[in-house]
Amino acid sequence: MSIYSVHERVELGEAHGDDYTHTFKPAKHQSAKVKFQHYVRAGTRTVQELILQHKIFAILLMLLLSLSLFTSTPFIPHFRRGDPKVVIILAANEGGGVLKWKGPQEWSVERSSIANKKQYAKRHGYALTIKDMTIKKRYSHEWRESWEKVDILKQTMRQFPNAQWFWWLDLHTFIMDPTRSLEEHFLDDLEGSTYRTLDKLNPLNIPVDIPYVNYDNPVDMIITQDCGGFNLGSFLMRRSAWSEMLLDSWWDPALYEQMHMQWEHKEQDALETLYSTQPWIRERVGFLPLRMINAFPPGACSDKADDPQYFFHRHDFVVNMAGCEWGRDCWQEMEHYKALSKQIYKPWWHFW
Repeated sequence: MSIYSVHERVELGEAHGDDYTHTFKPAKHQSAKVKFQHYVRAGTRTVQELILQHKIFAILLMLLLSLSLFTSTPFIPHFRRGDPKVVIILAANEGGGVLKWKGPQEWSVERSSIANKKQYAKRHGYALTIKDMTIKKRYSHEWRESWEKVDILKQTMRQFPNAQWFWWLDLHTFIMDPTRSLEEHFLDDLEGSTYRTLDKLNPLNIPVDIPYVNYDNPVDMIITQDCGGFNLGSFLMRRSAWSEMLLDSWWDPALYEQMHMQWEHKEQDALETLYSTQPWIRERVGFLPLRMINAFPPGACSDKADDPQYFFHRHDFVVNMAGCEWGRDCWQEMEHYKALSKQIYKPWWHFW
């Protein structure tokens, strides 16, 4: 039995009750901060309990999120945020022939080229726009077929007002390494990847130095040189006030009217002339080695067949089958490089 009397126990209990109430009992009116902390702790406990109860489901959910954010695994929805930094412009003609009706092999080349660019753009979060190169009358008195690259670039910049870089690709190109982004390849280190003067490679013997050129300005146009001069089968342009002025000058009808009969390569010759004579243009052009975005197959640049700087090596980024329609087989070359790319860069989930 208790050593205390009933009366004493009641008094002691009441005393303890008063002391407990005064010291430990939570206040009836909690602060918002305390309530929030209580809800957070309760929610955390609930989540932990759910994870423990559904371990397999939680592991699968985390795996799917990781695959979506950090890989390009097929059949998994992938998250992309914001506007694309890069827009790929593919010159094609999905509706029919340019100068003649296309045959089965021409359709096959076009489908392969388009699928290649679509897969690459999707993998790296870029935009792709396919531009119809069907001949059309730009002016009432003349055809301006091979000058449309400049006009299409201007149109695409209006179409994607928040994109930063625009990458032009001719139809007879194939991105061989789909795993490599442009940022990784050279965009994140333009100064280290490009060369700004023509001291080492100058197939056209363009004047190396002209007055008033400031090479401290950033690179806004990235092109390559092949054995015959500038190559516009694969080149990039950054959105800037400089780019807008260049495109306007490049597309200027007065310039075209004066020189189009002398310029065999049309817009390429026009750009070479502008680069040769205009300091403000020269100072923002950067050159990449041809094989970085524009490697040639055997048969192109035949007069330089023994010079390896022009021709495709196994792990080059892009191959440009330039001139394949003149004496070579475009379809055969496209199928060869498509198969080679699949062999070299076979995804890990393919076992055959």
